[in-house]
Amino acid sequence: MSEQAVAAAVVRNDAQHRYEVWYGNSLAGFSEYRERDDNDTTFIHTEVDQEFSGKGLANLLAQEAIKDVIARGRVIVPRCPFIKSWLDKHPEYDEYVVGKGIKR
Repeated sequence: MSEQAVAAAVVRNDAQHRYEVWYGNSLAGFSEYRERDDNDTTFIHTEVDQEFSGKGLANLLAQEAIKDVIARGRVIVPRCPFIKSWLDKHPEYDEYVVGKGIKR
């Protein structure tokens, strides 16, 4: 029997200062951030529940969160080890990352 396809989605939850990845109707993980008035979005912690491992949800969460930050005209400060590692593997986003394309 094949597993029925389940939709995954990433949403920004401004009230809790995090991006959430949903797998069907289940919250599978999140990436917490803090925003400052100077246009910085600092990612501080990311986790995906082990129950959902192997489904590519962490990658989807990072990609969609980064794209949303950029679309809103903000820059990225990767304090979270996972987000920093993900960005290191995706140099196409360097110009939006403090310490890479953005020098301070």
